[in-house]
Amino acid sequence: MAKQVKVSEYQTRVYTLLQQVPEGRITSYNAMSKALKSSPRAVGGALRNNPFAPEIPCHRCIASTGFIGGFKGDWEKVPSGQNQESKLKLLADEGVKFDSNGMLVDKSLWFDDFDVDNICAGGQRA
Repeated sequence: MAKQVKVSEYQTRVYTLLQQVPEGRITSYNAMSKALKSSPRAVGGALRNNPFAPEIPCHRCIASTGFIGGFKGDWEKVPSGQNQESKLKLLADEGVKFDSNGMLVDKSLWFDDFDVDNICAGGQRA
């Protein structure tokens, strides 16, 4: 029997928005927070606790500086199971590359063209 996963209304909105980021593109915590009229930390908190990873692609969200990071020094313990190594591999498999310092190589891969008009509070399309 499948385990029922409970997420907050806010998490549902974050996960619904994140699904708009196409494979091979990335967005930032900041871009998502602007679309949701929220804060980058709140978006990061929702993604850190993403029970649906990698199907809900939290690996496609990085810092607005282009840095792959997030919770510095805390990568191995995130509840989503996505650590820096697995995030880098998932993105590399989609063609998104980072340099040896963890910085995004191709800045043209940024995505922030979110359709927020059709996402209501519960995350369902209107």
